[in-house]
Amino acid sequence: MGSISAPAPFAVLTDTQPDNTSLPAFMVSTSRGFLPRMEPVVELPPAFAAVESLLNRMPVKTLSGEPGLLATGQFGDAVLAELEDLTEAVESYKDDLVLQNALYRDYSFLASAYLLEPCHMRFLKGEGYGLARDRLPAVLARPIARSAELCGFKPFMEYAGSYALFNYKLVDPARGLAYDNLRLIRAFEHGLDPASSEAGFVLTHVAMVSHSGALVGGVVDALAAVNAAASAPAQRVAFNAGLRSILGALRKVNGAMEGMWDVSKPRSYTSFRTFIFGITSQSMFPHGVVYEGVTDGGTDKPQSFRGESGANDSMIPLMDNFLGIAMPNTPLTAILKDFRSYRPGNHREFLEWVAHEQARLGLRAHALRAAVAPADADADTLESRRLWLQVQNQVRDFRWRHWCFAREYILKQTAHPTATGGSPIVTWLPNQLLAVMDDMLQMHKLVGGSAGRLGTECEDIMEQVARQRDTLDKEVAKYCAERGVTR
Repeated sequence: MGSISAPAPFAVLTDTQPDNTSLPAFMVSTSRGFLPRMEPVVELPPAFAAVESLLNRMPVKTLSGEPGLLATGQFGDAVLAELEDLTEAVESYKDDLVLQNALYRDYSFLASAYLLEPCHMRFLKGEGYGLARDRLPAVLARPIARSAELCGFKPFMEYAGSYALFNYKLVDPARGLAYDNLRLIRAFEHGLDPASSEAGFVLTHVAMVSHSGALVGGVVDALAAVNAAASAPAQRVAFNAGLRSILGALRKVNGAMEGMWDVSKPRSYTSFRTFIFGITSQSMFPHGVVYEGVTDGGTDKPQSFRGESGANDSMIPLMDNFLGIAMPNTPLTAILKDFRSYRPGNHREFLEWVAHEQARLGLRAHALRAAVAPADADADTLESRRLWLQVQNQVRDFRWRHWCFAREYILKQTAHPTATGGSPIVTWLPNQLLAVMDDMLQMHKLVGGSAGRLGTECEDIMEQVARQRDTLDKEVAKYCAERGVTR
């Protein structure tokens, strides 16, 4: 078996070049991480005045506090009456990829609102979602298809490019990304009110990803340390420094995630969630959606795309790849792999590069030095093992919190069986959470942690893992039994 050749170094930005509009809006950097490399475009050019007008009047509650078009079910009619096909105007900005991202964001909001408006109106009556519209008119289909193509996205709402990470603005640019300095640009329900649950839901994700620059930097530094032609002690010290940066960043991410409970209430989530469902595996779209005027071999072939989902964020998948966490070979993991295509292209390439480097360098073996007997490991190697387990624990903590949110915001609020991205709501998150827990248990045993050589903090971590694994198993069994779901 031949060795794995080294790929070219990945070009992680240190200078995000915020004024360069020829580069994609999303490029991985050590300063902004997975956020766009500049603050998002807030307003569209005058050629798109009709789009701006519809978006401003669209939310259930507008910025003025008055009911909007989605409050009365008039949005679809307004789209057909007021909007022209602006594909040529989209094309005229083909070289400005930052503005293109704003066009993609705004057309994706229009498209989702148009398709899912009937479901929202039924939801208001306390009924099931029923069927959504299954034809996207050419005035929406053609511009979003072209803008998505130019940006490298799917022609449907995505997490990074539209609903979350390109959908915030700063009240005071000098204060940066402080949470209370963030506001939404577009919203479906009450999100233009910064105190609303929709605003809290979206802006919490922005706050989390604001810490991803240090996460990226730590990963790059740790890989560089192993790759360096330095003495073993110096290499180990540099590697541990990278792990500490990763650990610090993940703790801040999890701290920001915990803030969701205060700013977005569980009972409010289902009211704006209607508009972020996708097409794939959803009862509202049994036959997909026809994009009128966007032909596939000359036919109106229905399209199907996954919806907006926090699972499309790049931070935890980055850690899966860096840590080499193996997911079980199940249909649920196949969904996880499918989600990869719903990230910005530069993010995907970076995550693939990290996975390749992790395998090529034998990163786990380097970090753990598993062949070295626990009693013979030097202090720096023991520190690597402790840090590695603590980083794993932060990934577990993130996924545990995500499960808790799913339980309180979704499972206790609705019987709808699928998440917005089309994954089964009861079993999908536990699939990844259990994989992390099992990896921690395996690693802890491998390096002699059971003998207490990694210290009190690591022992406390493993006790918590054992308790949570048992709790998770019971909770999943309970929800599966209640909903008639096969595990």
